[in-house]
Amino acid sequence: MKLPPNVSQADFTAALKAFAAIVGAQWVFTSDDDLELYRDSYSILWDEAEERVASAAVAPDTAEQVVELVKIANRYRIPIYPISTGKNLGYGGAAPATAGSVVFDLKRMNRIVEIDERNGYVVVEPGVSYFDLYAHIQEKGLKLWIDCPSPGWGSVIGNALDGGVGVTLASYRNHFDAHCGLEAVLPDGRMLRTGMGAMPGAKTWQQFKPGFGPQIDGLFKQSNYGVVTKMGFWLLPAPEAFSTGVVTVPKHRDIVPLVDIVNRLEQSKIVQGLWTLSSPTTGTRGDAAHIAAGPPPIDPAVAVILNDPHGTDMTKLEAAAHTAGLPFWACEFNLYGPKKYIEAQWECIRDALGVIPGASFALNPPRSLPLPAEDLAKMFDTGPFGIPSLRTFSLGPMVSYDDEDVVGHVFFSPVIPRTGEAAIEAMQVFSDIARKYKLPGPPLQVPSSIFERAFLFAIGLPVTRSAKVNAKLRDIVRELVAASAERGWGEYRTAPAFYDLILDTYSYNDHALRDFLGTLKSAIDPNGIMSPGRYAIRSRPAGDVKR
Repeated sequence: MKLPPNVSQADFTAALKAFAAIVGAQWVFTSDDDLELYRDSYSILWDEAEERVASAAVAPDTAEQVVELVKIANRYRIPIYPISTGKNLGYGGAAPATAGSVVFDLKRMNRIVEIDERNGYVVVEPGVSYFDLYAHIQEKGLKLWIDCPSPGWGSVIGNALDGGVGVTLASYRNHFDAHCGLEAVLPDGRMLRTGMGAMPGAKTWQQFKPGFGPQIDGLFKQSNYGVVTKMGFWLLPAPEAFSTGVVTVPKHRDIVPLVDIVNRLEQSKIVQGLWTLSSPTTGTRGDAAHIAAGPPPIDPAVAVILNDPHGTDMTKLEAAAHTAGLPFWACEFNLYGPKKYIEAQWECIRDALGVIPGASFALNPPRSLPLPAEDLAKMFDTGPFGIPSLRTFSLGPMVSYDDEDVVGHVFFSPVIPRTGEAAIEAMQVFSDIARKYKLPGPPLQVPSSIFERAFLFAIGLPVTRSAKVNAKLRDIVRELVAASAERGWGEYRTAPAFYDLILDTYSYNDHALRDFLGTLKSAIDPNGIMSPGRYAIRSRPAGDVKR
């Protein structure tokens, strides 16, 4: 058993006994077999001295138990690390940010506290998964949708607090932004409610986000300022119908007006569902979801250019695509609402994008919702219909890298400007680095429009059980991060192995943000027991008065 840092065996034993008195001995886990479950199976530091492993785990059942457990942790200076449910694959798993921490496993806190169909909100505890919430809505026959990530086994709260996203309408896709009010246990064991929830008996906790005074909810996102025990979320009224429309444009540089026009449509709320950018020249068509046999193979002449070891010549690629009768870019729109509204949306999209020479348009007939079960069963991804699944795993794993078996992945997730010029530059930068190190993946990585005003890349790098290969991969991540920071692109989420690396890039005014977060940490968590090091937030050393 690994001891928490700076804690004696006697104090640790006493703390575990006190934990057991609160939750029951059966909910305190210390065996090697049990603690293996709290190891990051995709760790890029596997079996190395720096790997973050837990010393124990405790599973409370109520927020009141969390309060008592936090008080005990303070008494014995035990670092704790709350998790919810799900796997967090590629971003650190269930492993703590600091080795030797005691994991607070909140999966038993799985109550759906309240759901209101008239006002479209739900209040949940951390152990409620997307599967749980979807099943509850179906059981009650409510005309509400959830916005879920893939896979759907994750915690509704945990996903939001880590910055997770989904795939339906823009105002629901960013899961933290779709929340309204939360309850948290602070590092001193005191319980806090944000927004209108700070008023006893409040009737609008899940209906009005700001409350009175500063809106502090964001302090609990990607941080270590408390244990969130309840959270409210706005839910989407079940749409009447759904359709997809595909727009294609012929030239490489057409991505510039394409993105500009779609941005304007989205900012005007004409486009509200997720739109997906793809390049048919790589074999992934914008209408691939509607082709029963899947996407067509890459044209041989195009494949030669894409696989050129010296890099892809976009002029040659455009010419080869033209010869093969392929448009360079495709944009697929998910459209929701009454049939008349979908048709009106599509008319606006056609009018706006029709100014691009050679643009073509295809709208699939709107279909009434909900879709028949047999149709849903044939779909790869049911997320656009508010239905969680595990089908993302059917894509299959990366097999090997540098002659080592690949056991998982770690994500590199930079955010770049939502412009065609930035997309072209980023695709070139990232593909050059991928080619340099012969990383597995598509020759042309296309950004996601999942955020409303910025593009996101979510690039999975392979993870092995070889310390040598993993060290190389960590160096590749550092190179990707440095190349991005030079261009003003920052990562929005990362695995614990890279917390400090990423926060160091947010260095404006001599790391003023890091120092502010540390000052706040010192004030509310003087014993440093709450998830120390999570997102690189740590108490500032005594006497540190840097301004």
